[in-house]
Amino acid sequence: MPQIDPSIFKAYDIRGVYPDQIDEQAAYAIGRAVATFLKVDTVIVGRDMRLSGPAMFKAVTRGLMDHGINVINIGMVSTDQYYHACATLKEAGIMVTASHNPAEYNGFKVVKEMPYLLSGDAGIQDLRKIIENNKFAGLATRSGTMTEQDTGQAFVDHALSLIDVASLAPIKVIADTANGMVGPILKRIYDQLPSVTLDGMYLDPDGSIPNHGLDPLQPENRAELQSRVADEGADVGFAFDGDGDRFFTIDDRGEFVSGDFMTALLGQYMLEKYPGAKILYDVRASWAVPDLVTEAGGIALPERVGHSFIKARMAREDAVFAGEVSGHYYFKDFFFADTGIVPSLLMLEMLSKKKVKLSQLLGPLEEKYFISGEINTRISSDVKVKMQQLAEKYNDGTIEWLDGVSVTFPDWHFNVRPSNTEPLLRLNLEAKSKEVMDQKKIELLELIRG
Repeated sequence: MPQIDPSIFKAYDIRGVYPDQIDEQAAYAIGRAVATFLKVDTVIVGRDMRLSGPAMFKAVTRGLMDHGINVINIGMVSTDQYYHACATLKEAGIMVTASHNPAEYNGFKVVKEMPYLLSGDAGIQDLRKIIENNKFAGLATRSGTMTEQDTGQAFVDHALSLIDVASLAPIKVIADTANGMVGPILKRIYDQLPSVTLDGMYLDPDGSIPNHGLDPLQPENRAELQSRVADEGADVGFAFDGDGDRFFTIDDRGEFVSGDFMTALLGQYMLEKYPGAKILYDVRASWAVPDLVTEAGGIALPERVGHSFIKARMAREDAVFAGEVSGHYYFKDFFFADTGIVPSLLMLEMLSKKKVKLSQLLGPLEEKYFISGEINTRISSDVKVKMQQLAEKYNDGTIEWLDGVSVTFPDWHFNVRPSNTEPLLRLNLEAKSKEVMDQKKIELLELIRG
């Protein structure tokens, strides 16, 4: 029975430090466990640029093929390219990636069938139990085969089909892909946009991550992009995380645009294409999202944080779009999956058709909605007890328990939810004035940390 660190089996994927927590032995066992659990004939496998990627790819595919599963090797791709391949080829899949984690990490995202990925609640813990209890299916008498397939052009064509390329105005974009997986496919797609000038930063994949980290939510990882957008007079800046399933925007002032406001603006714009449609947002989001969606004639639906919940709810509701404040944007036209490339194209189309600067669209939101952003606190006490204390303290508000505790008052609201992987509480707070937001932020953090 292989000895595997159980902590690598996360809420949304499998992930750990290579080779201390996750290595080739673990990858081989995970391949066997996926074969045992999914009971499929074929699995698509792609990988990101990490230095441990080739070894982990080889080990996980050996685990699959030893059970007679045929592997379609789609090569080094972004995660949204991987989702596209799983959806269009109608197969299960494994993506060898650790997303935005530092260079020493690696891991796996497992698709059962699009848009459904294995998650902690549905599949990932089953894989762990299969490995720990040595409950693998028997090895096949005949090994599976591996074939290579380039799905890049199909992805390019699909992404470009989602916008009116001819409508794009002359726009200067500075895009930072952080030596992750988005650079090559971004260049291929933007080469098809004659009116768009793309100035790329760190577009070449490099598993040593030589320039800055892979998570643009961290201010230090987007500081250079923000400076360049402002200094060079670009219309907009785009940042992508390491594997390309998250997307972030810098406006023409060089200011970072929150995921809340991005969801609100994109949601409003999607309703121009799909009048009256349903749009999902996560429980942390600003009131700007339901307000703008409702004003535009759409139906705004809150959901738990996390792609497994969002994708399943979107499919169930037939929603056209969903956004999370963490930079995940999901589209019915992209198999209900999250993608970084598609929202970047829609932003170009929206700015072109509205003939305005992004800062002009943001101005009214910044004057009305005052948001804290996510504030994380490491706590030693029981997180459930702490959330219950907050609910009791603010019991004169409207309390909901969809994901953590959410409390709403007429002029402010907050959500506090536990991390899925660490002893952290995550606070998101909003008020109708900066003064109330600042005051309540101090008050809540004293209670959380007390």
